[in-house]
Amino acid sequence: MSRTTARSVLLPVLGVVGVLVIWTVISETVTKELPSPLKTWQESRRYVLEPFFKDGEMNQGIGRLAFYSLVRVGKGFLLALAIGTPLGFLLGLSRSFHQSFDPIVQFLRPISPLAWLPLGLVIFQKSEPAAIFTIALCAMWPTVINTAVGVRSISQDYLNVGRVLKLSRFKMLTKIIIPASLPYVFTGYRLSLGLAWLVIVASEMLTGTPGVGGFLWQEYNSLVYSHILLSVITIGAIGFTLDRVMGFVEARVRAV
Repeated sequence: MSRTTARSVLLPVLGVVGVLVIWTVISETVTKELPSPLKTWQESRRYVLEPFFKDGEMNQGIGRLAFYSLVRVGKGFLLALAIGTPLGFLLGLSRSFHQSFDPIVQFLRPISPLAWLPLGLVIFQKSEPAAIFTIALCAMWPTVINTAVGVRSISQDYLNVGRVLKLSRFKMLTKIIIPASLPYVFTGYRLSLGLAWLVIVASEMLTGTPGVGGFLWQEYNSLVYSHILLSVITIGAIGFTLDRVMGFVEARVRAV
């Protein structure tokens, strides 16, 4: 094993060990209500070792709960891309469209998912479509903005080559504009995916639907702190994995 590989493995392990030590010290000295890593494992191991068991609506293995959340995130994320990608290209390609709708985008973008979810419940009357609506509406903005920036950042020389070759608008879009803006587009996708995962946790906590966020809120109300920590660790692990998967997809697409 090379020195670089050893460092890339050893340093993250040392970081995790350091966090566990700090966690143990806090649980033993600062507040006794915070379970130690060992106690958290002892009280939560069934949820990890039997990740797909189901004893009731909310008493389910962490793998099953994560699956529910990921399905909702997938639906909302794909809807966000379906709306945000073409909107971003329009904002980047058309100055008139940009002047008309960019103020609306900037107005809607900062609105919290906690504000959109009640509106979704009013419109759809059910928690599932309301959650997907909220995810899509909150997660689409990084895709919109990064795609628009990517299109506007294309070198004028590339566009001039297309005009010299008398490419049609469709070929100009598929041969020059989309390939040149892909790095920005995938940066938007990556940010949108992370935001979608954040939103689903908040929406499940508010609606109490089965999922990692709903489980976290239920265990908080039941004062089962070890399960709260299990939920937090699961949320972080899945978010980390999603980001790495999107980074891998981005690298493969750009290499083609």
